[in-house]
Amino acid sequence: MKSSSRTCDSYAVVEYNGDVFPCDFFVEKTWKLGNVNLAFAGEFTTIDPPGAVAARLYGINPLGDMVGGHRDASGRLRGFLLSNGTSTSIDPPVAGLRATEAGGINPQGDIVGYFVGSDSRTHGYLLSKGVLAIIDAPDAGPVGTVASGINAQGDIVGFYADSSGNLHGFLLSGGTFTTIDVPGAILTRPFGINPQGDIAGQYYDASGRHHGFLLSKGVLTTIDVPGFHTEAYGINPQGDVAGVYYDNGGNQHGFLLRNGAFTTFDVPGSTLTQGIGINPQGEIVGGYFDGSGRLHGYLRRE
Repeated sequence: MKSSSRTCDSYAVVEYNGDVFPCDFFVEKTWKLGNVNLAFAGEFTTIDPPGAVAARLYGINPLGDMVGGHRDASGRLRGFLLSNGTSTSIDPPVAGLRATEAGGINPQGDIVGYFVGSDSRTHGYLLSKGVLAIIDAPDAGPVGTVASGINAQGDIVGFYADSSGNLHGFLLSGGTFTTIDVPGAILTRPFGINPQGDIAGQYYDASGRHHGFLLSKGVLTTIDVPGFHTEAYGINPQGDVAGVYYDNGGNQHGFLLRNGAFTTFDVPGSTLTQGIGINPQGEIVGGYFDGSGRLHGYLRRE
């Protein structure tokens, strides 16, 4: 019989077949934490708007329309839409616009995001058929509100900082705001919502550890790549979730959660990969840093 007095440092072990264990002292079936699928990374296409010095994609709809944010040559942060190969800047027509990003797009082409205006406060927005609606959560403090995801029904999710600076999630449906707080969490940030109303996001527990979550029909499920800090972002109609996990060196990697199994991936040659948006076809968008430290957007296809 093996001794049970063995101890682990703060790391995990991923075996050749993707099985995850607490550390190399505990690579026995009894101690198995789960499995990550390392078999297929996917096919990647870099996507940078013209003139961008940095870019990241946040959302993709069933038509393949993509939205995100980029910095231009002057260093200004701007939103953009990429549709049928054409990139269009999205700058909400507000006074003193300082920064903006587009965070989500639904099948109808409605876009949500955020902007910082002359008041130095962050405001969420909905851009639908050329009409801009500003989204400010009722309990938001001076920092403001971010709208991050929208589904086909027009339901919007995002997050806001209260007057004390604490982050809370929200669902805006039929003109009504509902606060979303994971019990016991010190921070809650929803990012994606699918047609069924399932919501994906992230929370930090009392120790500061990052977790992804799925909120479906009132039931909250934690999403963790076994052994690692995890953040969930996008969710599609099939319930597939895209996100990010941090290895023990603090490096970010993308993941896809499908039917209870994790597939991890990295853009080839990248030093950091973030999985953020996902559409019904399973196409994932996000951002990655290349070897020179430049941020790019990407599209991943299976």
